[in-house]
Amino acid sequence: MMVTDMLRRQALALGTLVLSACTLGGWTLFKKKGESPLLLSARDDSDGRHYAVGYRVDGTQVFATQVAQRCHDIVNHPDRPIALFVARRPGTESYLIDLRDGRLLQTIISKPNRHFYGHAVIHKDGEWLYATENDTTDPGRGLLGVYRFVDDRLAHSGEIPTHGIGPHQVSWLPDGETLAVANGGIRTEAESRVEMNLNAMEPSLVLMQRDGTLLSKETLFQPMNSVRHMAIAADGTLVTGQQFMGASHEPAELLAIKRPGQPFQAFPVAEQQLQAMAHYTASVAIHSELRLVALTAPRGNRFFIWDLDTGAVRLDAPLPDCAGVGAVAEGFVVTSGQGRCRFYDCRQSTLIAQPLELPAGLWDNHLHVVEVGLG
Repeated sequence: MMVTDMLRRQALALGTLVLSACTLGGWTLFKKKGESPLLLSARDDSDGRHYAVGYRVDGTQVFATQVAQRCHDIVNHPDRPIALFVARRPGTESYLIDLRDGRLLQTIISKPNRHFYGHAVIHKDGEWLYATENDTTDPGRGLLGVYRFVDDRLAHSGEIPTHGIGPHQVSWLPDGETLAVANGGIRTEAESRVEMNLNAMEPSLVLMQRDGTLLSKETLFQPMNSVRHMAIAADGTLVTGQQFMGASHEPAELLAIKRPGQPFQAFPVAEQQLQAMAHYTASVAIHSELRLVALTAPRGNRFFIWDLDTGAVRLDAPLPDCAGVGAVAEGFVVTSGQGRCRFYDCRQSTLIAQPLELPAGLWDNHLHVVEVGLG
């Protein structure tokens, strides 16, 4: 009861969240080329089976393809209606899916002594894919596996170093040629998620060229603060979410920012909000047009939105086991591992939250939005 009262007081004090009574049938939101965005994610069912799924925002299921290993993030091809569902660490299988009907086109197996780290990107020319991987002969040595598209199949072409340990998310800067890599700094062995080096972690944010040339490598103040996920705005502003591996009583910089031409540093987050995150962030998204950054903190059951430029809090809301977040035209869509998925309309000073007619619960920690219709 005390927790409920506290959350109610917080919501009233913020005065920024209004639950909309409108129905999805009356929405004109999300429309682009006659269709609502396609939401891609990984889900489990109640029996623990793994799926690669695609849903429209109105709740229409496009596909739910059962796969052998649990997936994490998704990357879609810039020109073709296909996407790679990338294996969650330490998975060895990733799945190339036809987004029109969910057909499994190819199962990509990691090379010997390698496993996937859950993330990948595709170059803007549509020919090359780069996936974060672990070298299990030198546990934690970060690599980008390089794959080439041949028609609608991927072939391994080589690998390049990430200049760090335990790479997690990889993203493009706006030039489409420079890679940003979140090196989590944690060594793990094959077929294990057990951390081997918590007292000697080396997390970093790396900028590098596609050929592996290191451009910059920056760290945060605390070596046990694992840099995991990121989002990048159209102007090159880069935000990362961290997972702190240190003592439970120790404060940590769980959201960080690198603006163009400036150093990598903590984003201004209130101490109370940092405590509410329980040392763990899951997914981060930027809305470039609205200049907002959103973050999920599933262990703290909190969802946050800040002004990207001023750091002002736009939303601090309870959301059970909030998982993936993705930007859509009018705001953000958020999934949940336990409860209802929601849409947040962020176009006005007062944010409007709307429960979505998507399956409740069992969503993984990432949500990928495909904004255009599929031919």
